[in-house]
Amino acid sequence: MSDYHVLVVDDEPDIRDVVCILLQSNGYKTSAAENASIAIELLKNEAFDLIIMDIMMPGMNGIDALKEIRRFSIVPTLFLTAKTTDQDRIDAYGSGGDDYLLKPFSQNELLLKVSSLIRRYREYSPKENGRLKPEVYLDEENRTVVKNGHAVELTDKEFEILSYFFKNRGEAVDAQTLYSEVWHEKYLPSAANTVMVHILNLRKKLEDDPSQPKFIRTVWGKGY
Repeated sequence: MSDYHVLVVDDEPDIRDVVCILLQSNGYKTSAAENASIAIELLKNEAFDLIIMDIMMPGMNGIDALKEIRRFSIVPTLFLTAKTTDQDRIDAYGSGGDDYLLKPFSQNELLLKVSSLIRRYREYSPKENGRLKPEVYLDEENRTVVKNGHAVELTDKEFEILSYFFKNRGEAVDAQTLYSEVWHEKYLPSAANTVMVHILNLRKKLEDDPSQPKFIRTVWGKGY
């Protein structure tokens, strides 16, 4: 059994069942939601490797649902829909969708797209801008940070510090430079403690083990 977990979102029970059974028979773990609201709550409380979502659903449609999901999650999303116009495709990709499959669909094509999207997310995402590691993503425009598919609540100053690290990733940043660039104030000896406290708080929120940081490391004599 694969460790990959797929969320299937469709208001038609037959389609949910068919997709879930197909995925399960090919080794995937699945969960299902009959509408966008349920899907959003599931995504806020559990990590998924892929969403397969219908566009036309009662209440919130798939396009608007994904716009909301993208505020806190970067999990790849495959739209499964009967909508076929060019504008439909533009809307789907514009909302943050990663791929698009028309109903009725070929089971083999669905499985190929699922495998491809999960592999791309797992193997190639670390090279994309906006990431420190595969687990952490920063969205400057919406001022959000996501770790393992879940939003991380940061203060404004913590977000600004992390944003500065992203822009200068791979380089050691000393406390004086960090304070000057983030606080926009003259650096005084007491400011070193201010920087250190904020770094410790960031590590508590981002690191699996803050005592052994992977994302924000101390480079002795040079900074972070």
